[in-house]
Amino acid sequence: MNPTRRALLGGTAGLFLLTACGNDADDASGAAGTEGSAPVLGISAIPDQDPEQLNRLYGLVADAVADATGLEVSYEAVTDYTAVVRAFEVGDIHLAWMGGLTGVQARSRVEGAQAIAQRDIDADFHSLFIATKASGIEPFDDTEGLTALEGHSLTFGSDTSTSGRLMPQYFMEQAGLEVADLKGEPGYSGSHDATIEAVASGSYEVGAVNEQVWEATVEAGEVDLSDVVVLWRTPGYADYHWLVRPDLDETFGEGTTEAIAQMLYDLDPADPDDAAILELFGATSFVPTENENYDQIEAVAKDLGLLA
Repeated sequence: MNPTRRALLGGTAGLFLLTACGNDADDASGAAGTEGSAPVLGISAIPDQDPEQLNRLYGLVADAVADATGLEVSYEAVTDYTAVVRAFEVGDIHLAWMGGLTGVQARSRVEGAQAIAQRDIDADFHSLFIATKASGIEPFDDTEGLTALEGHSLTFGSDTSTSGRLMPQYFMEQAGLEVADLKGEPGYSGSHDATIEAVASGSYEVGAVNEQVWEATVEAGEVDLSDVVVLWRTPGYADYHWLVRPDLDETFGEGTTEAIAQMLYDLDPADPDDAAILELFGATSFVPTENENYDQIEAVAKDLGLLA
């Protein structure tokens, strides 16, 4: 990997802040660059974890995409999940790491957008329900056990998080538990890290969290297991993936989409640079995926009123 490019892109990663409002296709300066200059390929991701970790991870990804394509690449940090979808819609970004729900939402707004890659763990992803031991709720073995949450306070992650809201709420409803059965309105912490903190601190008795983030938090010793217990692991579902705009090759040259996809598939744990990316993603490889793999997510989102 080119050290100069790494230094340049790593230093600039995260300096761009998008918002969900006030953008339109005419102001997509990240996409088009200044008149007469080469376009800049913008990448972004849902902000599902600590911003420091995300800036480090996507700075490395920007380097890898730049090396694979020969293009100038910028990672554009966003404030929330909605902002990623909006930036992808208007063309400020061309390649985005989406959750299952945000990917479906983005594809509903950008006809022809394609899911091209997911981690080896994403075809069978899981959420966890966690609780403070002080809540008195005991772990359970099946969906029906979710009825034990009735009368307790609960926080989701982002309101458009697949693993932190969509699928947990789906399984709650499968058990006959409505959000109205909880104690007060459910919270929306904004990220999986924040959900764990909210439960560990006792701000909420129960939380719905991404299994991968939970395991990483436990491994890092950042949660006291004498205070927090895992209640239940959901059945699997398809979740995170890389989504590309349909005009990527038209904007940046024929074969750009294929080059990015192949770079992702070729990431090698034996290569130190590749291993750093895979480790931060919590994966051992990336594999091909396609839009149809997220049909279940689309159906659940429609049922919950999260997709028009």
